[in-house]
Amino acid sequence: MRPDGTGTGAAVVEFTNVSAQTCVLTGHPTVAGAGNGSPEMNVPLTVKPTGTATAVTVLPGAEAWVKLTFVQVQGEADGYCVSGSAPVVYPTMVIGLPGSGAHQVALDDGQFAECDDTVTVTAVSAVEPS
Repeated sequence: MRPDGTGTGAAVVEFTNVSAQTCVLTGHPTVAGAGNGSPEMNVPLTVKPTGTATAVTVLPGAEAWVKLTFVQVQGEADGYCVSGSAPVVYPTMVIGLPGSGAHQVALDDGQFAECDDTVTVTAVSAVEPS
C-alpha cells in the first residue's frame, strides 16, 4: 500500500506471520524488481538502509512492516529520471526479510516505478510506518 501523498515514490509493505509459531525479525530488507513471476529476471536494487535495526517479535497472526522509498520518476506518461537514467517499471518486488526468506509483493493499485535502481528502506518494524 502507498502512504498518502507519496505517488509511486514509496510503499509500506505489511507482512503477516501465518505460521503457528512466533518469529523474530531483525534488520533491513533486500529488494529486487521482479517481472512476470520469473525469479531469474529479478533485478537487485541498491538498498540504502535507514533507522536502527532492532529485534521485532511477531506473534502468530501479527504483522511487521517495512517502508520502501524509491527515486521517483518525474513527469507524465513515460516520465524521466532527474539523473538521466531511464525509468524502470516492475509489476512486483521481491522483498528479502532477515530471518523470513524472500516474498514477492505487488501494489494493490499499480506497478512500482523507479529511477536509478536504488531504494531507501526502513528496518523491520512492529509499528506501521507513515
